Amino acid sequence: MLPNTEYEIRNLTTSDADQYNALLRYAFQITEQELSATGWRDDEIKQSKFPILERADVLGCFDHDSLVSQIATYPLKMNIYGSVYHIGFVTSVCTYPEYTGNGIMKHLMYQSLKHMRHRQQSLALLFPYSIPLYRKMGWEIISNKMTYSVKDTQIPTKATAPGYVRRVSWDNEDFHNLHSQFAAATHGCLFRNALAWEEYWRWDEDDTMVAVYYDVNGKSCGYMVYLIKDDVMHIKEMIYLTREAQEGLWEYIRAHDSMIDEVRGSSYYSDPIAFELEDGDIKETIRPYIMGRIVDVEQFFPKYHCDPTAEHCLISFEIDDFFLPWNNKTITIEFHQGECTISEQKAEQTVQLSIATLTTLLLGYKSAAKLYRMGRIKATEQTVRQLDDVLLHESPYISDYI
Repeated sequence: MLPNTEYEIRNLTTSDADQYNALLRYAFQITEQELSATGWRDDEIKQSKFPILERADVLGCFDHDSLVSQIATYPLKMNIYGSVYHIGFVTSVCTYPEYTGNGIMKHLMYQSLKHMRHRQQSLALLFPYSIPLYRKMGWEIISNKMTYSVKDTQIPTKATAPGYVRRVSWDNEDFHNLHSQFAAATHGCLFRNALAWEEYWRWDEDDTMVAVYYDVNGKSCGYMVYLIKDDVMHIKEMIYLTREAQEGLWEYIRAHDSMIDEVRGSSYYSDPIAFELEDGDIKETIRPYIMGRIVDVEQFFPKYHCDPTAEHCLISFEIDDFFLPWNNKTITIEFHQGECTISEQKAEQTVQLSIATLTTLLLGYKSAAKLYRMGRIKATEQTVRQLDDVLLHESPYISDYI
C-alpha cells in the first residue's frame, strides 16, 4: 500500500517526457557541462527518451500532477546456459529526496516485478547504486566488472594473427552480427535489441571507434570498441569468438604503441587478463557489477539447463522470498540429462535458501559449497555436494549497463 492515498501510480507515456527527464537529471546530477562534453544538447536528451517511454515499461508515482518517483524496465533477452530467457532490465530508479523514506520506491519495484511476471520475464537485472538497498528487496550480485591498466611496454608482442582488422561504423552489420553470435554462445550475455544499442552508445564521444577482426576468409571473428584520448587507449569492450581473433585484436592495439602510453580497459569475462600477458604485472580491479533476482521460480526452472552428465536426482528448495509472495514456497526439481522439471514427487534432499541466494547460485556467480560455508544455504553436506555436481558453473558475462 502507498503511504499517501493521494499518490497515483501509472505508466508513463511520451507526454511525461519532460518530467521523466527532469527527475533523471536531478537524481543523477547530469550537468550541462557533462552533456556538452559528450556532444549532447538538452533537447536531444529529451528526444532520446521517447523510445524508452514508448518501448519500455516505465512506472511513475505522482503527487497530484507532479512526478516524484519512477522506475523503468527494458524488455531484453539473455543467454542462460544456452537457453534464451525473456528478462527485464530495471533502470532509471529515482525519487526526489523529499519523497524518500516513504516506501514509494518499494511499491514501484513490487509493481514492476509483478508486471514482469505477467510478461513471462522470469529474471530481472539492474545496475545497483546501493547494494544493501536492493538486497533488502531480494536482489543479489551475479556478475563482476574488471578494469585493467596496461603500460605500452606490457602490450603483448608475440601475438600474431593471419587475418586483418578494419575500422567500421557504429551501425556496421558485421559488428552487430558478431555481438549476436557472441551472445548466443556466451552464458549471461544479453542480446541487444535496438533500444539496447541506443543505450550502448548514449554517452560515447563521436570519436569512439569500432575495430573488427576478420580471418583470412573474410569472416568476422571479434571486435573492440575504443577511444584514444590524452595518450591513453580506452577499451570499452572487446569480444572474440576465436583465440585467433583475440590475438589479432591485441596485435591491433600494439600497432598504436607510438600513439599511446597506456591501455585502460574493461572486461566482463570471469577470469582476469593478467595471466594471458607476457608481463602480467598489471593493475586489475574487480568490482561487483550487476545484481539480479528471479521474478518467478516456477517460470524460471523449466527452461534452466543443468549438467547433462550428472546423476539423476530430486532436490526440494525451500525458498524464502519476503518481497514476492508467489516465490515464498517449497518447490521440488528433478534434475535429469541436463533438463530441470518441477516435480510432485517427494525429495529426500532439501535445501533452504533465500530467493537472492538461489539467484546467484543458479546464475553461476557462487557455488553451493561457497554459499554453504557463508551460511547462506541450509542443507546437509551431501546435498550441497549433489547440488554442485548437478549444476553448471560459469560466471555470467554481462557487459551492458542500461
